Amino acid sequence: MRGRGPAPGLLERWGLRDDADGLAAFCERVVEALGERVAVVKPQSAFFERHGSRGVAILESTIRQFRNFGCLVLLDVKRGDIGSTVRAYADAYLDPSSSLYVDAITASPYLGVGSLAPMFETAAAHGGGVFVLALTSNPEGPSVQHAVGPDGRTVAQTVIDEISQLNRGAQPLGSFGLVVGATVGATGHDLSGVGGPLLAPGLGAQGATPDDLRTVFSGNLPAVLPSYSREVLAHGPDTVALQAAAERALAECRAVLTGAAG
Repeated sequence: MRGRGPAPGLLERWGLRDDADGLAAFCERVVEALGERVAVVKPQSAFFERHGSRGVAILESTIRQFRNFGCLVLLDVKRGDIGSTVRAYADAYLDPSSSLYVDAITASPYLGVGSLAPMFETAAAHGGGVFVLALTSNPEGPSVQHAVGPDGRTVAQTVIDEISQLNRGAQPLGSFGLVVGATVGATGHDLSGVGGPLLAPGLGAQGATPDDLRTVFSGNLPAVLPSYSREVLAHGPDTVALQAAAERALAECRAVLTGAAG
């Protein structure tokens, strides 16, 4: 799985201008190299939005191209709000009538997991998914996520438990997942009842290795969706080098997730 994308430094490294034309060229090459080789792509919406309306149009086109290859598109938007606003976000990303329609999005639960209900409802109605932030790899995360509430649970465990309830009874996995950074280590949180996919960003250039997945996810490895970004994209713009980097990442993760590496 590929994540993030055309940050200014990466565009420069590829010999491209930091403008909409450079963005379009970057996306064209990535789609060409990886469209037939990865199951899921995770574009970071902000790197398209920073180029204005043309950037959003390029995002729409890139989403369509990857979906035409049969890839699932998980848009990293980390949206969160209340009422009609979160409903509008749900319409924008999870309703098939939208030009930005994707298979799943990331969402922030820090206005309360219940505030995301319109996203959950729209995703369920159209066969989509929502990945909710739980234990993130940024250094500021634990000050909020590890805070303990009146019932003795951390904020993160409360999020984990509420998503677990949404997936209750789903087989083999429900449509609602969690974002748990591959760099967080053994936090003591219980992921065993989630019943949904576990998105694991932070592999590669951010410091985590596939072996770290064992520590973070323990007995939940079959549900893990590992995410690589710069580790793969840094090998561009050469198509063959991009493909080789993606294959190496896939092989390393498969060995851990299937138990082949012990």
